[in-house]
Amino acid sequence: MPGSTDSASSSLPQLGDGSALASAEERRLGDRIAAELFRDPDYLDDPVLADYVQGVWQPLLAAARLRGELTPELDERFAWHIMLGRDRTVNAFALPGGYLGVNLGLLAVVSSRDELASVLGHELSHVTQRHISRLIAKDSAQTPWLIGAMILGALAASKSADAGSALMVGGQAVAAQNQLNFSRDMEREADRVGFGVMTQAGFDPLGFVTMFDKLQQAARLNDSGNYPYLRSHPLTTERIADMQSRLPLGAPHAVATAPTLLHAMMSTRAKVLSNPGVDALRSWLAQADDAGSRMLPVAQQAGTVYGAALAASLLREPVQARRYLARLQTLTAVDMQATAPVRWLGAEIDLNARDLTPAQLASLATSLGLTQGASLPLAQMRRPLLILQAQLALQLKQADILSQSIQNLQTWLSNQPQDALVWQTLAGLYGAQNQGLRALRAEAEAQAARLDYTGAMDRLRAAQDLMRSNEALGRAADHIDASIIDTRQRQIAELLKQQALKH
Repeated sequence: MPGSTDSASSSLPQLGDGSALASAEERRLGDRIAAELFRDPDYLDDPVLADYVQGVWQPLLAAARLRGELTPELDERFAWHIMLGRDRTVNAFALPGGYLGVNLGLLAVVSSRDELASVLGHELSHVTQRHISRLIAKDSAQTPWLIGAMILGALAASKSADAGSALMVGGQAVAAQNQLNFSRDMEREADRVGFGVMTQAGFDPLGFVTMFDKLQQAARLNDSGNYPYLRSHPLTTERIADMQSRLPLGAPHAVATAPTLLHAMMSTRAKVLSNPGVDALRSWLAQADDAGSRMLPVAQQAGTVYGAALAASLLREPVQARRYLARLQTLTAVDMQATAPVRWLGAEIDLNARDLTPAQLASLATSLGLTQGASLPLAQMRRPLLILQAQLALQLKQADILSQSIQNLQTWLSNQPQDALVWQTLAGLYGAQNQGLRALRAEAEAQAARLDYTGAMDRLRAAQDLMRSNEALGRAADHIDASIIDTRQRQIAELLKQQALKH
């Protein structure tokens, strides 16, 4: 399949790198925009949804490397970080420096991993083909500050026109926004490269075509505003025909495949978390209790019951939540892919309820693999599991369990040092162990991972003040910990200086 994709590309212009913005400058601009998005109330780091999206994103990155689309320089220099947003509008967007945004509204409407892969592959290709940097570099008169404000304003405008105009800076920003709209050639190249990447990664190419069908149907309905993706990536008949022509000869007419149990549950989770109001949560319970729901296809039933169990947990109704969970376990018993997410949901319900006896908590610890001396190897670690283990350790308050959870999180961070949520979780565990110095350092790392260097510096200074004010602590402080704090303070101070120069 990748071979047929490459041969079909000869008729398209090779846009290349040309006069693109330098990769280092693009990354700095991306960091500035991402720092604002991390502070946006809509930003959401849900470990379960993030784990599902990463299961699609990482194979795409690997395929882009294999095909040579992702060069070693960009691979090392750019962030390649996906940021989830609680927004219910159907949108995904590539930002400078390898940041990608995905709204929960998009996760709620895609019917399969293949459709999600088509969107992520397309956005990835805008970055690897340097489309964003080329557009930014077109007008050297536009300052990075103005471009960053314009991009943030455009994102805000997808949620609220008033909020967007508040961030836009006069006519110059409007002109810059027009310049940042991808050309038809760029859209077609992102389609072509994205198609090759997703097929190389093992996803069904039909997902690209059925996603186009969804967007085309939305366009025919005159786009009520729920599909900002259509405005930033307008469909054309040429793009649709081009993707259809790339399917193998004799391929069946593109029809969206029925969602798997796993995808149905994750799509529902996105819907629930994007609209957590009481009335909306109650509607999930009503849907699951409707007699007609039991006549739906199994995947649809699983999605509905998953939503009801999660909603009941958020409503602080653990008895109801566990009742729905039991139904869900029956529906998903034969699907190995659904096993872990259902187990995580059960633990989520139990931990939210906070009604387990010590013996039940100990049993839950065993089921989550959190036992003394039984650390998980990195290859078997899943981020949702690690966060649940930490939450459980905080409820158990047993020294050995706290230490085991800390060890697991440290192992994860050795491979994922920019994981803000894990750093913040680790800080809580250190606090429970009365290790104030390490807790402050972990809080600083969490702030730095969110690109809040001022907040990181504040935490590091607090750690140094703690050592100075407590002579006994200063003497007892591990020399390695003290050295790390001093080194990180100097590094963060330099990042703060660079950040100030960019404004």
